[in-house]
Amino acid sequence: MCGIAGILTFAPEAEEEARARVGRMVDALSHRGPDGNGVWTSTTASGAVALGHARLAIIDLSEAGRQPMVRGERAVTYNGEIFNYRNLRDRLRDGGQTFRTNSDTEVLLAAHEVWRGECPSRLDGMFAFGLWDADQQRLVLARDRFGIKPLYYHRGPRHLVFASEIRSLIASGLFEPQLDEAAVWHYFGYQTAPTPATLLRDVRMLEPGHVLEVDADGRTSSRRYWDLLDAAAEQNRPVSEEEAQNRIRSLLDEAVASHLVSDVPVGVFLSGGIDSGALVSCLASAGTRPRTFTVTLTDAALDESQEAARLAKQFGTDHTEVRLREDELLEGLPAVLAATDHPSGDAVNTFMVARAVSERGLKVALSGLGGDEVFGGYASFRRLSRLAGTAETLVHAPKMVRHAAARLVRAAGGGAVASDKAAAVLESEGSIAAMWPVTRQLFSAQARARMLSSRIPPAGEAYEPMLAAAFDRSPVTDVYARVSYAESRAYMHDVLLRDTDQMSMAHGLEVRVPLLDHRLAAFVVALPDRWKAGANPKALLAGSLARPLPADLVAAPKRGFTLPFDAWMRGALRPFCEDQLGERGLDGRDLLKPGQARRLFHRFLDRAPGVTWGRVWALVALNAWLDRRSL
Repeated sequence: MCGIAGILTFAPEAEEEARARVGRMVDALSHRGPDGNGVWTSTTASGAVALGHARLAIIDLSEAGRQPMVRGERAVTYNGEIFNYRNLRDRLRDGGQTFRTNSDTEVLLAAHEVWRGECPSRLDGMFAFGLWDADQQRLVLARDRFGIKPLYYHRGPRHLVFASEIRSLIASGLFEPQLDEAAVWHYFGYQTAPTPATLLRDVRMLEPGHVLEVDADGRTSSRRYWDLLDAAAEQNRPVSEEEAQNRIRSLLDEAVASHLVSDVPVGVFLSGGIDSGALVSCLASAGTRPRTFTVTLTDAALDESQEAARLAKQFGTDHTEVRLREDELLEGLPAVLAATDHPSGDAVNTFMVARAVSERGLKVALSGLGGDEVFGGYASFRRLSRLAGTAETLVHAPKMVRHAAARLVRAAGGGAVASDKAAAVLESEGSIAAMWPVTRQLFSAQARARMLSSRIPPAGEAYEPMLAAAFDRSPVTDVYARVSYAESRAYMHDVLLRDTDQMSMAHGLEVRVPLLDHRLAAFVVALPDRWKAGANPKALLAGSLARPLPADLVAAPKRGFTLPFDAWMRGALRPFCEDQLGERGLDGRDLLKPGQARRLFHRFLDRAPGVTWGRVWALVALNAWLDRRSL
């Protein structure tokens, strides 16, 4: 796990200038790679190429594992882990390749030399890399299948620049950052800018499961090499639920075992939930005694330490409870906001957990992220499954009738979020692609139109066209499969994975997500809805474990790790929020109509229906990010 950066110029430029620019980019990534850094440069047929790297040493801790790494005609800067690199190395050796290191980086270079365009699809893991192929005079950028590791880029008329973080792109000095107004519209809808967009104009994020190739003269092509629904469509469905659970058990055990590949100790984030419980169950079944970590809070309603302690005792882990005091959490908020490379409303908890684990000497931790998306843990699965049946009737009703009903719903709700969402469903054409985005909206399109200034015109729907295109090309029609795709491709990728990366790497901590093993995910997504839609969410996951979880934990309603923001923002954080949202903050910009941010905050203080702390905090986080970027 590291930070990567690079520049390819399409016009003559001295190597020294490219090296200096990438050096500044690497400096901006020093928090991601405290174990060393490096820059490599070369001339090209049209200009120059420079690759940079900030190293967090996980595999092959020796100097031989340093990057950028050069092998023959190829050089690479690479972030992540290739969990099957030993198997690939054996296959490549059988084909005549030789190796001088024990690193997965060298395996990546050899794999590209032998398999070229097929290389990313041969890799099992989480990765983002920039590889210069001097033989082909081509820069290859690639990301893993789910987009666990980030890759941003900016394309100018004379260059392409890429990096693990936006702040590193800006450090290149090759462009002036400007706010993307259309992305602001989407941020108010989904607390993020939907990939490939970011909140900065002309800064893009490479989509998950994609490769971007740029020739020395600037010719560019992009292709998708993997897609969850495509992979699900290729699965052979088992004939019984028992057979399915046996296969899940096998795949889960293999996934967890592969994610332990490391030359440093690996810990586990342990909450009181099914996902992290499944990880420790698999580890215990394999005879491994992992170090587990639970962050505990003084607020009993938010504390999962008792459930986590039960799991730790049952599976015999080396367990550590990290108690966070309220004053410690509040004092840490400025550091959280400073670490935020791209804003969202859902990052503070990840920062605090990662910091606690890193301070106890770990560089690698396993997380249960992905379990809800793959196994149907969110309420959206059941809600949309019910709505899908109703929608079949609604779509046949005259459009005029549906829109009239939607107007009545909005009028009765008085602008409340729930009524706006219900009205949007009535107006939709009833597909999962149309209805799912409504379930994830922070502010509805109508609320955004009421709040945002004329500078931020409505930008249309971000996710519906992408989802509709994916569903149209796929033979997979099960509701749960389509919701899994939507959750993983949109909310999980654009919010959860981005937050997990930037908040863990702020502390030089690598977080691995075994439940997003692509073989496991494709198999589960392909299974019929009836095996996933039981009374207990994720019963399919719990039922597949060789060492079962406590029955009451499996039956318990879903709980996430949540900090007491609701109370803080009415108490100790109130002055900070008022400052961020007032005339010296968001209301002093021309993004919203006058007084809208303060009005929202006062409605929150008055406990108006639907005005949750998360909606307000997303605006606070946005303003803090704009301040740091001087936008």
